Amino acid sequence: MTDGRIDTLLHGATIITMDAERRILVDGALAVDAGRIVAVGPTAEVRAAHQARRTIDAGGRIITPGLINAHVHTTGDPLTRGFMPDTVDYRTPDNFLKWVLPRYMEHGPADEHVSAKLSALEMLRCGITCFVEAGTIRHFDEAVAGLDALGIRARVGPWTEGRSMDGSGDPVALEREAIAGIERALAAYPPADKDRRIVAWPILVGHNANSDGVWQAAKALADTHGIGLSAHMSPYRSDTDWYLANYNRRPIEHLADLGVLGPNLLLTHLTHLSDSECDLLVQYGVNAIFCPLASIKGAFDVAGSARHPELVARGVTLLLGTDGYDPDLMRALPLAAGMFKMLRQDNALFPCHQMLEMVTVDAARALGLAAEIGALSVGMRADFVCHDTNRPELRPLINPVNQLVWSADGRGVDSVWVDGECLIDGGRSTRIDEQALYRDAHAAGTALIRRANLPLESPWPLIGAGPTDTPFR
Repeated sequence: MTDGRIDTLLHGATIITMDAERRILVDGALAVDAGRIVAVGPTAEVRAAHQARRTIDAGGRIITPGLINAHVHTTGDPLTRGFMPDTVDYRTPDNFLKWVLPRYMEHGPADEHVSAKLSALEMLRCGITCFVEAGTIRHFDEAVAGLDALGIRARVGPWTEGRSMDGSGDPVALEREAIAGIERALAAYPPADKDRRIVAWPILVGHNANSDGVWQAAKALADTHGIGLSAHMSPYRSDTDWYLANYNRRPIEHLADLGVLGPNLLLTHLTHLSDSECDLLVQYGVNAIFCPLASIKGAFDVAGSARHPELVARGVTLLLGTDGYDPDLMRALPLAAGMFKMLRQDNALFPCHQMLEMVTVDAARALGLAAEIGALSVGMRADFVCHDTNRPELRPLINPVNQLVWSADGRGVDSVWVDGECLIDGGRSTRIDEQALYRDAHAAGTALIRRANLPLESPWPLIGAGPTDTPFR
């Protein structure tokens, strides 16, 4: 600030601060300089105290902290969306090997670069400023470059297993290479660089894909670097069955014996848990991630087995993710809340304010970023979203928190800012040619499906399509 002016001042907005007092400013202003918030308060006060190089009339906007998606596949799924038939039950190994794995394994470096760019654009346009990748990136540098091109904040890691599911290969070599892969990623994208938006974490495939040595090494690296560790676990009973058969312990019990449970561990799904496993999650402060759409579409038996509300009541931090489906996290809010209200027959369960906390302050805390993002307070990074209220779902605007959760979705996002940089303006990226990306994504996705030799199945006739064609332009 060489001339006494700050970078940007937005005024006249309804601001949901998510600060310690959870203030909602009806006519609020947000002042930003050098990528951080320097003031947030009533418009008259902030404008009197600050002059800006860029002043924006944000009337008709709700400003919230940037949303945090705790679990999303940025490669594998975006280029093949909707391809797998709804009738496929991928709890069975045969269907998993036919429909899921080939779509991931056929991705080359250029595919993952395009897929990551597309995923980042989707998330930003829905108000997501930070996310945790789900751990299925195979071409790491290319994918990170794709994410970086859009300017989004992320915690990412290379595909990490360390165990051969069919028993082939040298187990010692597989484990060593898996650990080395994590170490290379941490060296290339170091978490110690506080100004880097995209940094590496140990992110494991989870389930039964990781050896004990990989789990322990990943936890040790996470502890050493002061970062998180994430993995899938127990969407289906098959994880429990495998651990009981091989260790005579349930999955969370085994992880406890390995010494890897702790407040920097984030476990996704956790649908099938015993009383003892719930006790361990509470005891060690493990973070749980719920992906409502994936749970429904994947038939995870949430109704019969999930204990997410009970875990939250006992102090477990619950985050939300979009997994490999619709990346609009705002649509996940009412889905998650409504699902458990219905299942527990308790209308007071998961109220709107708690849902918004899950994707802002709670998620930031679980990621070790509570002092940086998740709320709009002085000194924090300027990661925020402007939602357009001049839309039918937000008029009349009476209760902004309730309406954002139950009525709105990502289509109402007007602008998105990360470190004070406007990445989405008027609903469009300020960094890339979106139409060019769409053309690249279509070409990459159709070529990928052909290489995977998967049939395009449709209950209705696709006129002019061959057995493996994707005819749409």
